[in-house]
Amino acid sequence: MLDERKLAVLRAIVEDYVSTTEPVGSKSLVDRHNLDVSPATIRNDMAVLEEQGFIVQPHTSAGRIPTDKGYRLFVDRLSGVKPLSSAERRAIETFLAGAYDLDDVVMRTVRLLAQLTRQVAVVQYPSLTRSSVRHVELVPLAAKRIMLVIITDTGRVEQRSVELPDAAEEDSIMHLRAVLNACLDGRHLTEVASVVADLPELVDPMDRPNAAAVFSVILETLVERTDERVVVGGAANLTTADFSRGLREVLESLEEQVVLMRLLGESGDHPSLTVRIGAENTVEGLRGTSLVATGYGTGDQVLARLGVLGPTRMDYPTAMGAVRAVARYVGQILAGS
Repeated sequence: MLDERKLAVLRAIVEDYVSTTEPVGSKSLVDRHNLDVSPATIRNDMAVLEEQGFIVQPHTSAGRIPTDKGYRLFVDRLSGVKPLSSAERRAIETFLAGAYDLDDVVMRTVRLLAQLTRQVAVVQYPSLTRSSVRHVELVPLAAKRIMLVIITDTGRVEQRSVELPDAAEEDSIMHLRAVLNACLDGRHLTEVASVVADLPELVDPMDRPNAAAVFSVILETLVERTDERVVVGGAANLTTADFSRGLREVLESLEEQVVLMRLLGESGDHPSLTVRIGAENTVEGLRGTSLVATGYGTGDQVLARLGVLGPTRMDYPTAMGAVRAVARYVGQILAGS
């Protein structure tokens, strides 16, 4: 177990290496940090840290750099994440509030995270299977064609044109709309199929052919789709990172949706902040990276996850603060949509 002084030395090494990209020596620690000990004491502390695997000397006569184990201890012993300024918080809220649909929310979130952290942003779309129906609208377009609009509690708006076998009267459309909202409002999408199966009994026999066409499109739209995907932004930020080896593998991994879903899935299905460092990532091509991720959603329900991925030499306090703040605002936007 390290004492507080050695923890302070490790913290200083991590902070200096993240900011300078250069191995850190004892003299620079004395010059830059108020550690109140002699250079000899710091050298002894660094020797203990190296012996226990928290730092390593990359080259002979060079300073030390943190290992994955050192970064892990640094993150675990953080007293707090770096808070965003009031101006940054207002900018985030204003930027996300301008989104007009879920796709726009996701794309804006990706851009925000990449800009705030200078890392690669990864944002998972809310799973349809975790969503509930908020409202169903039927809009007449022609005598035998209507627009079906389905709004979920995750802010997704699905629009489909429905071709009807018979001409539909306005009263019959209004009645069908009322039946759909009465029976589907608040229902999880996993329940929709069983509910829709019983709806023909609530419709006038003369209107059942048209209703059947609408029900078929609802099932195709909400039940048969598995829209699980992740959007990535800011990959250009990797070019400024210290990936002397492995950059190609990282970029290839970021192109695979299955890999990204697995990566975010391993960070857990809960709203708390998760940090996975280096070899803690089981994806082979991403073992030289770190992931900071958290869940977002409405109320206590986690709908999906978002985060940033970058080199292990990451500004963890800033990344953790940005990820947590953006997730909170995304949840607020979805709750109000």
